[in-house]
Amino acid sequence: MNLRDRYDTATAGLEAPFAVVDLAAFRANAADLVRRAAGKPIRVASKSVRCRALLEDVLAMEGFAGVMAFTLPEALWLAAEGVSDDILVAYPTADRTAIAALAGDPRAARAVTLMIDSPEHLDLIESAAGDRRVRVCIDIDASYRTLGGRVRIGALRSPLHSAADVRAFAELVLKRPSLDLVGLMAYESQIAGVGDVPPGRPARGRVIRAMQRQSRAELARRRAAIVRAVRGLTELEFVNGGGTGSVETTAAERAVTEVAAGSGLYQPHLFDQYSNFTGRPAALFALPVVRRPAPGVVTCLGGGYLASGPADAVRLPQPYLPTGLAYNGDEGAGEVQTPLLGRAADLLSVGDRVWFRHTKAGELCERFDALHLIEDAHQVRTVPTYRGEGRTFL
Repeated sequence: MNLRDRYDTATAGLEAPFAVVDLAAFRANAADLVRRAAGKPIRVASKSVRCRALLEDVLAMEGFAGVMAFTLPEALWLAAEGVSDDILVAYPTADRTAIAALAGDPRAARAVTLMIDSPEHLDLIESAAGDRRVRVCIDIDASYRTLGGRVRIGALRSPLHSAADVRAFAELVLKRPSLDLVGLMAYESQIAGVGDVPPGRPARGRVIRAMQRQSRAELARRRAAIVRAVRGLTELEFVNGGGTGSVETTAAERAVTEVAAGSGLYQPHLFDQYSNFTGRPAALFALPVVRRPAPGVVTCLGGGYLASGPADAVRLPQPYLPTGLAYNGDEGAGEVQTPLLGRAADLLSVGDRVWFRHTKAGELCERFDALHLIEDAHQVRTVPTYRGEGRTFL
């Protein structure tokens, strides 16, 4: 039985649109992340999963430890539900109510660590938490700077770039008696989040690979210096780095104690553009064919599930099964309908499904209340996404 038939058979009792996770692919992707981490624990990026049941499943696997949450309210919920007792909030928070709740809950205060990179964060946390203790982690700018600093490549995150910057800020943190500095984090987005084999653009790929080689070498030296500088002031519980695209190279740095990953579990189509690993598509959504406007054309219901990021064609979901379908350039993926062109269209009838892959991982779960989990040609269970549990964290 081919893949499309297996998915169709497993979900025969469901009415599209709906989303599924192929458990065999999910587990294979998890095992490959562990292999690539080579013994370093993997902190699961919850924004890439957005399903409590699947977070629990992956945390039960050997090689995974802790959660990287994307907001403090999410971290508080995951802690209350017992998903993890080690939750790092990946981004700074300005939610005073949530900070007060964190500080007032001894269990959550032991489990959750907040991200900081400026004195404003320290003032805000202390004003909301009072004199109650809060765990904090310093976010380091991992971007690559070249041409004397005139060119900067990487996400616009922390302002703390050099070892001197981070040490000076750590000294400020350590002067705050209610703040416990327990970790450092540096996310190298220009390596972990940028594929080095962009389709149809070999010259761009060569440029990306050259930049990434230089950036990896520079960051390894700088990160090691930063860790030495801060460890000279205080003990650290963890040094976090990386992402799905850079697991093996980040894990190889002695200064790093753990890596973060999440998207590689679902393998959205954006992550097909990497030369260092090949994942199996695990998270998919199905749309129903509702009409056939002309030979070589079918129209699906809905489907305009665009990914965040710069507005380009990569942000569109990818028609996956059956193979050989492409968007109509005048319409793309639409809110109410998505026309698809190609020879495969003539093999589809009204009521058939077309299977798609989202560009990114967790964003798919913002569109669906549930994920139907598939094993072989059977649907084994249905689990709620965050949306299905009535939770919105962005």
